[in-house]
Amino acid sequence: MAVAAVAMAAPLTLGAAGDAGAAGDHAIVFARYTSAAPVEDLYAIAPTGGTPVKLTHTPAVSDVMPSWSPDGKRIAFLRYGSGGAVDGIWTMKTSGAGLKAVPGTKGASDPAWSPDGKRLAYAKPVGTQREIYVADIDGSPATRVTHAAGDDLHPTWSPDGKYLAFNRADASGHSRLIRMRLSTLAQTAITASGSHDWAPDWSHGNRIAFSRVDSSGYARLYLVRPDGTGPHRITAARLNDKNPSWSPDGTRLVFTRGGADDADPEHLFLVRADGTGLTQLTKSDSHDLEADWRP
Repeated sequence: MAVAAVAMAAPLTLGAAGDAGAAGDHAIVFARYTSAAPVEDLYAIAPTGGTPVKLTHTPAVSDVMPSWSPDGKRIAFLRYGSGGAVDGIWTMKTSGAGLKAVPGTKGASDPAWSPDGKRLAYAKPVGTQREIYVADIDGSPATRVTHAAGDDLHPTWSPDGKYLAFNRADASGHSRLIRMRLSTLAQTAITASGSHDWAPDWSHGNRIAFSRVDSSGYARLYLVRPDGTGPHRITAARLNDKNPSWSPDGTRLVFTRGGADDADPEHLFLVRADGTGLTQLTKSDSHDLEADWRP
């Protein structure tokens, strides 16, 4: 895969107090675009706020869907653009050095790093639908682990690395959460058919956060146990809340809150797992998406 036209990421350096924390411990990485700069780049911001640090500078390609490695030293992400010459999952150090393409991931999305730091799960097209694959960080061997009708997206690992959860979208437009045991590939539904659930994230405290379009017509954040018990809503704004990511200690979530249509800005917010303590983290006229909280 050609990379000559792709700019290297800028070094992620610690700045003065009040800078993005400059991405100090447990920084939050996310994708951003604006109406003036419609190509996405990756940014990092401290959970305490401040000015985001731009991690990638790629005017010809988009960098999206970041995922921290368990040791916090590398980021996996999707890079695409340049007329199709660049398309797939990449990893890089937070300094921008060590940029590597993951072979065999053309058309892939939703990378998720395993708890042991050795593997990636991701979604990839198979015919007219998307399936979940698991591969070593070097791309091999890539093993397809789902074979069901419908689109399987947004894999997330259990803390012990034995399970994946993901959302399965069907032809009717519904999407439910599924849990899979990797040793047997046995699957169990977490949420009911007829739901509109997607983008799960599995915490170290063994809870799964996800977005659900409920009877309000808006996407809200919900929590559920991996066995499907105890589902409950934790946000209730007349806005769309999506792509939750747990803090390392499992007490808070970062997520994207957007307006009623695509023309409105989308910002990052923080909320406690009990639904209290809502805080707006980013405030510029931008679309801030797909945040991932550093372990």
